[in-house]
Amino acid sequence: MASRPIQIILALTTLLAGLLFTRAPLMMASEAPKSPWADGPMKLIATPLYETKKTDMYTTGASHMCMLHNCIIRGYNSIWHQAPHVADADKPDFINYSLTWHKFVQSHHDDEEANLFPKVEDQLADKQVWEESHKEHESFLDGLAEFKTYLTTLPAPTDFSGSELRRIMESFRDPFETHFHNEIKTIAEMADHPRAPAPGTPEETAAGLTFKTWGKTTVSKAGMLDVVPFFLLNLDRTVEEGLWANWPPMPAPIKWGMVNLAGSWHSGWWKFSSCDANQRPKELYARGTEPAEAKSAEPEL
Repeated sequence: MASRPIQIILALTTLLAGLLFTRAPLMMASEAPKSPWADGPMKLIATPLYETKKTDMYTTGASHMCMLHNCIIRGYNSIWHQAPHVADADKPDFINYSLTWHKFVQSHHDDEEANLFPKVEDQLADKQVWEESHKEHESFLDGLAEFKTYLTTLPAPTDFSGSELRRIMESFRDPFETHFHNEIKTIAEMADHPRAPAPGTPEETAAGLTFKTWGKTTVSKAGMLDVVPFFLLNLDRTVEEGLWANWPPMPAPIKWGMVNLAGSWHSGWWKFSSCDANQRPKELYARGTEPAEAKSAEPEL
């Protein structure tokens, strides 16, 4: 028979596991989405692999970046659609969901500038290859900063205004959307660069590894308990005729744990996500024909 301390540890472990399971995203209600969904107002991007059927490393790298960008775009759209409809009781969770989106975007931007961009410049011996991307980054950073400042300086969560957040989001939507689309074209077009590595060479393998390694780590190092669940719960694996059904490539138990164990830590945030625990589109949580804040402003009779 197990000793008393071991019994206590086992009991606590079982209790914790049970608690996490009940909070896991897989336990959340999910129904097919109605229109409009998180595919607008910011437009999603078709992957170059699907559009061109090319399989060179730059087309592949651009397509993987596209999948990442589309998760961020769905995040933006899910926030934009739900912001005016959030009830007071849900505002703390929605604010944190929105701040996780900001953290995701900021980390993505910083990691590109610090790691991916310099490595690709060196491989192509071209310091101008990301010139437009650098300029486009600058075009939306002020709006992104205002987004965070607004959410982190509210006197109380109940002071949150969906219309005000939408105003801020609209202020940087056009340059943000332009950049997220253009960067995919920039990467795909590197296949035609005069110093692009020839197919089948060690240089091509090394260059491909740069995109693959960066893609594997950029989300996880941004935050395992917040950004990773946000990413996976805004990832639609049904797109493009199931081409991305098993993306990102990882053992199913690990993906399950990232969604449901890591996701249980801040479980209340993920009800606002655009996809469910199986990476399928779901109806947005805070929706209605009339904004919640407008209803609360109605005078009592």
